[in-house]
Amino acid sequence: MKKLIAWLLITITVGSSGYALAQTSNYPNRQIKIISPFATGGIADGFARIIAQGLSETFGQPVIVENKTGGGGNIGSDFVAKSAADGYTLIMGSIGTHAVNPYLVKSMPYDPLKDFVPVVFVLDAEGLLAVNPSLPVKNVSELITYLKANPGKVSYGSGGVGTASNLAGELFKLTAKVDMMHIPYKGNALAITDLIGGQTQLMFATMPTIAPYVKGDKLRGLAVTGATRDPSMPDLPSISETFPGFDVKNWIGLFAPVGTPPAVVKKLHDEVTKIMQQSTVQKKLESEGAKFYPMTPEAFGAFQKKESVRWGKIIQGAGIKPE
Repeated sequence: MKKLIAWLLITITVGSSGYALAQTSNYPNRQIKIISPFATGGIADGFARIIAQGLSETFGQPVIVENKTGGGGNIGSDFVAKSAADGYTLIMGSIGTHAVNPYLVKSMPYDPLKDFVPVVFVLDAEGLLAVNPSLPVKNVSELITYLKANPGKVSYGSGGVGTASNLAGELFKLTAKVDMMHIPYKGNALAITDLIGGQTQLMFATMPTIAPYVKGDKLRGLAVTGATRDPSMPDLPSISETFPGFDVKNWIGLFAPVGTPPAVVKKLHDEVTKIMQQSTVQKKLESEGAKFYPMTPEAFGAFQKKESVRWGKIIQGAGIKPE
């Protein structure tokens, strides 16, 4: 009887392994869904669609993008965290959803480090500090002077709690020792609309979403938020020229639920890497002040953990409490 039980267990194990292997080698054999946890019009959503189109052509299977917004990206991220770990439901995550939100949200529905496996680092995007032209400042130094003279009277908009635009604003407040009111929106597009309309006075936004309005003289650009000047707008200084070490960029990456087979992760990683290295995609990245850095899923995971630790210290140092 013991031998029979042992034989049955071996048979079941081998059979299950064979089935899993067959499913992996046959991947994908149906529709793949990429969840975009942010509103349309942003850089994460835009590149999710570029990747979806490229994967559809490569795999010969439909790859769609579905927006599940809200909660600073937490609603869409939680949906994917609780989805089947089979490579058919993915998330276009960001610095907010996959590094920072646990420090800002008291009741997190998922753990960004434990509930996902990094697939591929997609890009990091330069940020731009812009103000409504009615604000009487033309550079970072003048802005700081004005803010100190008007504590709490100036508001800055962001794409939502935990987004790079929010993080840049809070780091600026901490570094410059100024007081500003934070107004979170459901995406950068809405925040920029109100900035142009004068409902808010300044904003730290990703380059592709706000640069057109600066170039069109609807907003005034003061500086970029990265460590160095950006080639797409070389006349603008970086905030780090005023505050050495200031460096905020919005990074974006593709994640899958934890437990997704390594072979599936590798296949997705390799194909998305090829898409991001295409000349047309590289030109689009360059025009939008963004960059793609090839790295393995393991390296991306290490980068994600490093960013989580870095921003955790900044947020806690600023005395920001989870809400």
